[in-house]
Amino acid sequence: MTGRDWELVGAPNARDLGGLPTSDGRRVRAGRLIRTAALGRLTDEDLPVLGKLAPACVVDLRHATEQAVAPPDRLAGEPRLVHLPVYDAAHPVFTYVSAVLLGHDLDAYEELARDGMPGAMAAIYRWFVTGDSAREGFGTAVRLAADGANLPLLFHCSAGKDRTGWLSVVLLTALGVDEPVIRADYLRHNELTESLREVLLAAMTRRRPDLDPAVARPLLEVRPDYLDAAYDEVRRVHGTFDAYLRDGLGLTDATLAALRANLLE
Repeated sequence: MTGRDWELVGAPNARDLGGLPTSDGRRVRAGRLIRTAALGRLTDEDLPVLGKLAPACVVDLRHATEQAVAPPDRLAGEPRLVHLPVYDAAHPVFTYVSAVLLGHDLDAYEELARDGMPGAMAAIYRWFVTGDSAREGFGTAVRLAADGANLPLLFHCSAGKDRTGWLSVVLLTALGVDEPVIRADYLRHNELTESLREVLLAAMTRRRPDLDPAVARPLLEVRPDYLDAAYDEVRRVHGTFDAYLRDGLGLTDATLAALRANLLE
């Protein structure tokens, strides 16, 4: 375990949000908020590391259909488990991504296909701001983090990059961390998963030889454009991030005050 990174072989992008500075000179408390990928591929050697963290609460942002096809989370101790699915199986952008990866006919997705996978990912990030299950899931996760009984809190989706990434943005912004610092943490996913990403691309093209790696790669990366899409949607719908926290996610002043009291030093 070095710095803010938790050295988990089965979740290489795991990291502590602690230590990040806020605009008023404070810092996020270490060991309180941990972001990871799904925990089903943790190794036996990973479990003592997770045990040292001792999460009191684990938030899983995956849909039940994702959980069903993945190995169950491997956990240390007996944390509270909270399932907050941030997903819309009927939304065209999600069905388009599945159709691309499964090699299905794309005639029904003419507009989405024109923008390709980067455009689809940007659309998903815009949905993070306005989608019903997204607003409910992210808002509930922040309320959980504001309750000291749930700390340390570990949160993840499947890859630990998009839903997990946006929840990190929400939490860090609510705590007063400046946007450039938040962006840098968001983009670290690419650095931490570089070798894994190439392995996944190779496996995907073995299963589907007709799949162009250039088409799939945007799905496995985080990009500034994706984050820009979400920030732009916040401004378009709510005007400011503070208004998004309050009106979009339903967070009260008392919840935000409790979040800062528990998570800043």
